[in-house]
Amino acid sequence: MNSPAPVALDAAGVPLAVDLDATLVKSDMLMESLVGALKGAPWLVLALPFWLARGRAHLKRELALRANVDVTLLPYDTNVLEALRCERDAGRTLVLATAADARIAERIAAHVGLFDAVMASDGRTNLKRGAKARALVERYGEAGFDYMGEDLHDVPVWKHAREAYVVGSNAGVATRVKALGKPVHAIARKTRGVRAIVRGVRAYQWTKNFLVFVPLLTAHVFLDPGSVAAGVLAFLAFSLVASCVYLANDLVDLEDDRRHATKCSRPLACGDLPIASAIALVPALLLIAAGVTALLPWEFGALILVYIAANLAYSLRLKRVALLDVFVLAGLYTLRILAGAAAIEVPVSHWLLAFSLFMFLSLALAKRYVEVAGVASRDGQRVGGRGYLASDGALLAMLGTASGYLSVLVFALYITSPQVVMLYRSPAILWFAVPLLLYWISRVWFLAERGLLHEDPLLFALRDKMSYVAGALIMVLIVAAT
Repeated sequence: MNSPAPVALDAAGVPLAVDLDATLVKSDMLMESLVGALKGAPWLVLALPFWLARGRAHLKRELALRANVDVTLLPYDTNVLEALRCERDAGRTLVLATAADARIAERIAAHVGLFDAVMASDGRTNLKRGAKARALVERYGEAGFDYMGEDLHDVPVWKHAREAYVVGSNAGVATRVKALGKPVHAIARKTRGVRAIVRGVRAYQWTKNFLVFVPLLTAHVFLDPGSVAAGVLAFLAFSLVASCVYLANDLVDLEDDRRHATKCSRPLACGDLPIASAIALVPALLLIAAGVTALLPWEFGALILVYIAANLAYSLRLKRVALLDVFVLAGLYTLRILAGAAAIEVPVSHWLLAFSLFMFLSLALAKRYVEVAGVASRDGQRVGGRGYLASDGALLAMLGTASGYLSVLVFALYITSPQVVMLYRSPAILWFAVPLLLYWISRVWFLAERGLLHEDPLLFALRDKMSYVAGALIMVLIVAAT
């Protein structure tokens, strides 16, 4: 903890001490440091209990030494910054008083450019609650400062402050502060709550997991109640696991997302969803998913484990390897189909696997093409967190269109195979699906080239009217051919 000698109040009046975690920044610097340190060296998780045994201040210092947190990207509260600028313009002395480690707090203060002094944890003293109150009283005297904070941990500091500045609308905090009998100044902040959690687990991405129902259709068992029930359980398990993966991926990609034009609005990146909540959600969702998976054949559980392992490898390393990343993405989509087949205990056609791999590879390449094109339009050189350059767009487009057309070729060859006769009475009708598939693939890449495609083509298809028309027509042809 910094411990400067007591100073006299300046002519502008009583100084304003400002908390950092969840006040100036809509995040927690201990969690930011933890994620940053473990991202670079995951094995440090083994050292955490030993550092914590020496106190939270020591833990914060060790993490601060190992985590290169980019303070320019942190989710600062714009309302708080505006209030502080007004105070600063009025000649007010501003002090950053935080339990975060001094190494990080001083960098933040330098970046913001509004603070006259910094008081923070120093590796020995954790400047929080009573310790922060004593330090402020020692420096400015009883009721010789105002204090800005946002949660119950700040009540002991407000108790010794002259006036309280409360950020957010926590009813419990407001009640405790009013009970102190001090003047209260409220600074509004929108709280996302459940909405932030729903966005954080990417519930809208669960639509991708409808792929587990594909084997129900291709095996012609979509009218069997037992198979449908197993498919629903598989969908639920895959969705819960996918949400865990999304949260873990967002934790790993925190700084890359904050640099991104659109991903910066994700709940973790913008501070709407606390990092601690995301870390707690991962094991909770995994536990529920494990319970659901236990109701299905062991082969399904094995594929779920493969999915988790592949996603971890993708998040930690493979997504930064050009081309390999899109092959992994295509494999993860195909894995959903394999898992759906395992859940209802039916074999997967080699034709279906080949079609899926080529089709999903085309869509994965489209996803990367959009990202690369976005960088090129901003005169950038490298896609953040990826292994691509702005000049790679033309090659990605060529590979993507070729892969999409190969998937249609596989479908055409399937129509002429002996297996089709066993499943369809009039397989010749399926030929009408070929131009529909060619149209849809061509349209995806046509829109991608024009910059009108959502970054995830599958999500684009769920919002695109023409995709629904093409899909409905293909389903009609399948039913007519059966």
